[in-house]
Amino acid sequence: MRVALTSAFLLSGLVAASAAPSKDPSGTWLTKDGRAKIRIDHCGANNANVCGKVVWLKTPTTETGAPRTDAKNPDPKKRLRPVIGLQLIEGLAPDEEKFSGDIYNIDEGKIYQVSLERESGSELSVSGCLLKVLCGSETWTRVPDVNQQAAVAPAAEVAPKPAPKPVAKATAPQVEAKK
Repeated sequence: MRVALTSAFLLSGLVAASAAPSKDPSGTWLTKDGRAKIRIDHCGANNANVCGKVVWLKTPTTETGAPRTDAKNPDPKKRLRPVIGLQLIEGLAPDEEKFSGDIYNIDEGKIYQVSLERESGSELSVSGCLLKVLCGSETWTRVPDVNQQAAVAPAAEVAPKPAPKPVAKATAPQVEAKK
């Protein structure tokens, strides 16, 4: 009887835990406009915070075929960084039911205060403010982790491979015939 009750409590705890959505924002998320996927993972001391980087872009290259870069960054030295692989979210700290901190907006080259909060197993609420006055929010959708693009180095960093040298054909030594 005791074993049956213990099993029932354990099972009811598992059911309750699976029914309540996790507040952990880890995973890969498609932005509301569908233009990017952001991978969010735990980071920092004891993995208490969360960080996020771009892992996919709907349009990963420019019209000329070059990889998209952080062109609007206020720091000219950072404008050639590829967008794919770029960390946008650095060290958001847990804050009750959400994670709060700063997010970098590539489209504007600006940093916003942001909070991430799971709405459900498949939705993440992203709420941000600039100077605590201009605020907005959107919902990102969870996507599988497998559809990610590799970061592409800017063309200036890629060294062309030298063309292979032609191999000379070996010729057999000529022997003079004796008469």
